Amino acid sequence: MPTGPSPTRRTGGRIRSEDAHDAVLAAAIELVEELGYQAVTIERIAARADVAKSTIYRWWKSKALLVMDAYRTAIEQRMPEPDTGSLAGDLTAFATALYGVSAHPLRVQTLRGLMAEAQLDPGFAEPFREWVESRRAVVRVLLDRGVQRGELPATADLDAATDQLFGLFWYRLLVGHQPLEPARAAGHVEQLLHGLRAPRRQ
Repeated sequence: MPTGPSPTRRTGGRIRSEDAHDAVLAAAIELVEELGYQAVTIERIAARADVAKSTIYRWWKSKALLVMDAYRTAIEQRMPEPDTGSLAGDLTAFATALYGVSAHPLRVQTLRGLMAEAQLDPGFAEPFREWVESRRAVVRVLLDRGVQRGELPATADLDAATDQLFGLFWYRLLVGHQPLEPARAAGHVEQLLHGLRAPRRQ
């Protein structure tokens, strides 16, 4: 019987490094949802994850970058790409989950904080846009699928439709003039699809 290590086995150092990385992400999301974005510090994250501050700064240059990465992971888990069999169902499922953040005030505070950082810190603006684009890409997949199934005309402006869906979300999240109610997601999607299906003026 061979006694050598499995070729797929990783070294202990690499495993520890990956475990520490995951622990930092988990600590970051836990703390922002317990304390709010402004109250969270790298020191608190390091203490919760039981790692050195220098370890965190080796992977992330700022709190904003770390929190954004933590949220990217959490949102991908909380909001998987829906596939209900219809475009209206897919967009409604996505928008309902998106609006659901309104039930968690500290998540709202964190998203507002990240948006503010993106306006004030040029070094954070591009990573933030990349994160936003990754979420827009999910909606584009749903819309493209709708075109392929004949639920939308091939001439529909899918980029504008994606902006409309997220625009309503971010505007209400940041300004707070109207509530983000998951129960109203289906109605918003219906309005969006009605506009996409309407004949385009020449």
